[in-house]
Amino acid sequence: MEFEKRKAATLASIRSSVTDKSPKGFLDEPILPLLETINHHPSYFTTSSCSGRISILSQPKPLSTTNPSSKKKARGGSWLYITHDPADPESVLHLLFSPPSEPLDQPSELVFRFEPLIIAVECKDVRSAQFLVATAISAGFRESGITCCGEGKRVIIAIRCSIRMEVPLGDTGKVMVSREYVRFLVDVANEKMVANRKRTDGFGFALLSNGFKNPDDANDVDEEDNFENLAENHESSISNGDLLPGPHQDLMPLSTISITGESVEKLHIWGHSACTINKTDPKEVIVFGGFGGFGRHARRNESMLLDPSGGTLKLITVHESPSPRLGHTASMVGDYMFVIGGRADPLNILNDVWMLDISKCEWSLQRCIGCEFPPRHRHAAAKIGSNVYIFGGLNQDMILSSLHILDTKNLQWKEIEQRGQLPCARHSHDMVAYESQLFMFGGYNGEKVLDDLYSFDVQSCSWKLEMVSGKWPQARFSHSMFVYKHVIGIIGGCPVSRNCHDLVLLDLKHRLWRSVRLDFMNKELLVRSTASVIGDDLIVIGGGAACYAFGTKFSEPVKINLLQSLTMSGNDVEASIQVKTEASLSQPCVIQLERKYAKLGKDILKNFGWLDLERKVYSHEKGLYICFPVTEKFSALFHEKQLLDKDLGGSEDNHLTSQLTKGLSLKEISSSVALNLLKEVGARKFTNVAVEAKKVAKSPLQRMKEAVTSILKQKDPAWSSISEEVWSAVAISLSANRLARQGRVEANGTRDSTLEILVGDDGWVDHRENGILYSFNATKCMFSWGNLSEKLRMGNVACENEVVVDLFAGIGYFTLPFLVRAKAKLVYACEWNPHAIEALRHNVEANFVSDRCIILDGDNRINAPKGVADRVCLGLIPTSEGSWVTAIQALRSPEGGILHVHGNVKDSDVSSWSEHVSKSLSDIARAEGRSWEVTVEHIEKVKWYAPRIRHLVADVRCR
Repeated sequence: MEFEKRKAATLASIRSSVTDKSPKGFLDEPILPLLETINHHPSYFTTSSCSGRISILSQPKPLSTTNPSSKKKARGGSWLYITHDPADPESVLHLLFSPPSEPLDQPSELVFRFEPLIIAVECKDVRSAQFLVATAISAGFRESGITCCGEGKRVIIAIRCSIRMEVPLGDTGKVMVSREYVRFLVDVANEKMVANRKRTDGFGFALLSNGFKNPDDANDVDEEDNFENLAENHESSISNGDLLPGPHQDLMPLSTISITGESVEKLHIWGHSACTINKTDPKEVIVFGGFGGFGRHARRNESMLLDPSGGTLKLITVHESPSPRLGHTASMVGDYMFVIGGRADPLNILNDVWMLDISKCEWSLQRCIGCEFPPRHRHAAAKIGSNVYIFGGLNQDMILSSLHILDTKNLQWKEIEQRGQLPCARHSHDMVAYESQLFMFGGYNGEKVLDDLYSFDVQSCSWKLEMVSGKWPQARFSHSMFVYKHVIGIIGGCPVSRNCHDLVLLDLKHRLWRSVRLDFMNKELLVRSTASVIGDDLIVIGGGAACYAFGTKFSEPVKINLLQSLTMSGNDVEASIQVKTEASLSQPCVIQLERKYAKLGKDILKNFGWLDLERKVYSHEKGLYICFPVTEKFSALFHEKQLLDKDLGGSEDNHLTSQLTKGLSLKEISSSVALNLLKEVGARKFTNVAVEAKKVAKSPLQRMKEAVTSILKQKDPAWSSISEEVWSAVAISLSANRLARQGRVEANGTRDSTLEILVGDDGWVDHRENGILYSFNATKCMFSWGNLSEKLRMGNVACENEVVVDLFAGIGYFTLPFLVRAKAKLVYACEWNPHAIEALRHNVEANFVSDRCIILDGDNRINAPKGVADRVCLGLIPTSEGSWVTAIQALRSPEGGILHVHGNVKDSDVSSWSEHVSKSLSDIARAEGRSWEVTVEHIEKVKWYAPRIRHLVADVRCR
């Protein structure tokens, strides 16, 4: 009873309005759902916590002491800066490098810190503590452990990990590091913060998948319609491995749309519909129905128009409208939107058809002829021409597999006789139209979540099960699909695992799956949301879930740049069949386990020496199963007949799994118990399976030394006779297809590369930077790595409606950031190097921006346009002064514009160079008849070009 009393008192304190003892005075918002999940379990409650923070600590300098045995004491201190979100580098720089507002009595040490999540939890008993520690460790918090335990003592554990950092910066009197180094520290800390959030998410989902619950605040939700939660429990699909941080990958940001007009809470809905209206200016999204909304959550029948460019949300005033519903579909046919079916309440599944006249803002109920259209919700719809195709859906307990077509011209229903490879019945799937085909992915068939992709040819009325290359998307339902150019996209869905945080793209030209990781930051839950394409943006509205990981949660409306997503999407193909040589093949037995039991199985096999360490573990059936090669000793012990004839999985009399997960160590069980445990979790043995042998790991340097030594022993050491063979050996040791020797950039007008290919014939390389793909022939063109920050800066300027002239485009160093990231209206790219022009033409195509770029071949002083530019980039060093007249002529008259003038300048001459730029351009403007005021608004220090020589960019405004 003492534990329960302490828990009640602690939770009452947490939920009161009184501030706690932390500096902030209240709990960190990012981990409130996790704390609620832990505190809702009868065996645990949290006593202190921090979600992770980036901070600058000011602490008194240590007092000198002559007694080495004196006890070390905490020195105290205060936070100059602290955030529980990714840090803003500009705020940190301003704080550190601004002069103090008042004199300092005594300088204090400054320390830059990142500290990951830490939670102290009191547990009811040791067994409960062991389980929670084991779960935390499996989620990546490997320093977790029991900190207090013993007879008569409270059982306290700490959940923590080691991804912290602590760097001295100097003191309040003098910062001893540069601005560039502080930026670097902030970037590292932000990466650690992202990794910390992912581990925290993984830990939360691991708890939920092991029986933890969260308080249900979704009292307005129909439990019968909450498949997202029911399927999650049934499938147990969320595994710790899915949610742990993987290799570093660029994250695609989601831009939250700031809503004006109506309250943004009106878009806190799910199960609604959304269609793009292309005939309005600006283009708008029309939203109808769904569950949630402003005030008490309920089914809605409001019609709303959202302008994503300005964020304006307004209600459409109508005299009559469809009944409140969710799970319906909406399709745009010309100026009309057709809403079909849906769910009005648990007993009222709909089959009505409503039409909204967009121009008149009038709803009307349509009386259709033809065959019967059964009621349904959670179906999918797609439009080709004037026909709306409907597949699948749910009617009470019946899952449908019929395909109906609504001819909107004569309002006639027809059920199509389907042929080919027929898809199974399903609901909560999605379907889109591309040319004369329908494409359908995923869904839920009542027993499992689906990951199949089907196409339907409307001419032959035939289905085809598609098999394409690339990494196959995770099985999901309640997701959204869209079409952009030649790509079909999939976003969101359930189960909400790490892989559903990808934007999945199917390249129909190359029949290849691609994906890009979205920067969710644990804020978006894109389940039953909608995805609408406007221009190059994907507008995602609504989504959420109830009785899920975080109670009732709705997502904010967000915008994703599809153009940038295409350039960031990886195109690595995950082959389902690996090529194996005869020398590497053997015929051992393997044990196959479902992925969710893979870690348990591997631990058992390793602990008892049954895992064959000389052969590779591999996945099967798109990663659903993991296969472990086992030793002959294990094969003798594991009787297949017992496994096939006796179904131990799911038996209520078998308590082995529950015993193990409650803290029983593998070292405490016998081999026979371990063998039964493997059988209990569904292990299957396969014989005569070809498994690739592991190679003995050697470092590239070791392989290189051995290869070169072998050549020197066998050949004449004269370099001319062995050079080709040596370079080939070096390339092989580095696992490289090509090898080259770098040279200096030619000091000529085109700054050609002198790189020499040593192995391989082709010098073309791909380089991805800031979400942009740069391709070039490294033997012909130079590439500047040091301009990364300036390219990023140009990509962040606001020039959506601007015309830009890039006088020294090269392969697209600044042209591409202007187009891809800054979304310039049009860029004139001037270049006279034919090799760079070849690469530039390739790059604007590869980054899908060729329609907004005009490439001008030749001397910009002759070919550059005049009087068209809002902005001119002069990205040539050591000086671009030879084209300053051209730049002035390119600006609009009389409006003027901005010039970005590059140059190499001695660090002692920055001020005089700035004055020279301003005066010279002002003189040129007057000579050209422009009565502009010319001012240097900013000097950007890009990099050190040479000792005491800086690469600078002057931002010059002419107006």
